[in-house]
Amino acid sequence: MKTINPKDIPTVELQRYLQSSVGPRPIGLASTVDADGKPNLSPFSFFNMFSANPPILVFSPSRRVRDNTSKHTLFNVQATQQVVINVVNYEMVQQTSLSSTEYADGVNEFVKSGLTMVPSEEVKPFRVKESPVQFECIVQEVIGLGDQGGAGNLVICEVIKMHIDESILDESGHIDQRKIDLVARMGANWYTRANDGLFEVEKPLTTLGIGVDALPKGVVESGVFSGNELGILGNVEHVPTEEEVAKFVASNVELQQIVASGNDVEKFKKAKNYLKENNVPLAWNTILAK
Repeated sequence: MKTINPKDIPTVELQRYLQSSVGPRPIGLASTVDADGKPNLSPFSFFNMFSANPPILVFSPSRRVRDNTSKHTLFNVQATQQVVINVVNYEMVQQTSLSSTEYADGVNEFVKSGLTMVPSEEVKPFRVKESPVQFECIVQEVIGLGDQGGAGNLVICEVIKMHIDESILDESGHIDQRKIDLVARMGANWYTRANDGLFEVEKPLTTLGIGVDALPKGVVESGVFSGNELGILGNVEHVPTEEEVAKFVASNVELQQIVASGNDVEKFKKAKNYLKENNVPLAWNTILAK
C-alpha cells in the first residue's frame, strides 16, 4: 500500500489524491452579490449539510493552489453575510460547470452559463431557476483554515427559506430521489449521477469559455438544444473561422442541402447529433454553416 505524508508532497498532488478518494461530493451552486449588488455564481463540491435544527449548510471556497488567491464568492459572503445555495441535478450540470470558469471580476456567471436569475425573498443574492431546490441563507461565520494555497474557508450558513420545485415531489409531498436526479463530484473531470453512474464533464479551470450569452441568438431561441448542450457549446474558447466552416461545408453534401433550404432548425438538429457524439468542433461548424 502506498503511504503518503501530506507534508512530503506538493499541495496540488495532495489535492488530487484527496478529491479522487473523498467522493462523491454533493455540489452547492453558491449565488452571491458583492457590496455593490453585482451578482456572482460559482459551484463548490466542498459542501454539505451539518445540522437540521438549526438548518446549517457549510461550503468552502478554498484559496487557489496555483497562486494563493481567493474567489469572489468568499469576498462577497464576507461583505454581505448572505448567500443562496442551489443544488445541482443532471439537467443543469454542464451549465454549472461553465459557471466555475474564472471570469474577470464583475462578469455575471448567470449570463455566461445561461442560467436564470430569480429574485430571492429574504436575501439579496439571486436564486437559480433551474435548480430543483434552492436555499436562502444567512452567513453565521466564516472560518479561515490557513493562509496558503489550498487552504479552505468554511462558510457556515443558516437556511432561512427553502424553495422546492414541485415536479420533483412524490405523491406524499416528499422529494423523490429519482426525480431530483442529483449529481456529485469525483476526482479530475469525473462526476456521478444518482440515476445512472459515472460520467465526465470537462472542467474550465484553465480555459475561458465564450459563454452561452455569446452563442448566435437563433441557437438559444431555437429550442433544439438542452441547457446542458448550450453549456457545452459555451465552454469553447474559440469558434471555427469562416475558412474552417467553409471547408467543412464543402465536404458535406447533406449540410449543403440543409443550408440551401434555409432551414436553421434542421441545421441545428444536425449539430445536436454531433454533440451527442461528443464532437463539439463539428457541431460548431454545422451551426455556423452558411
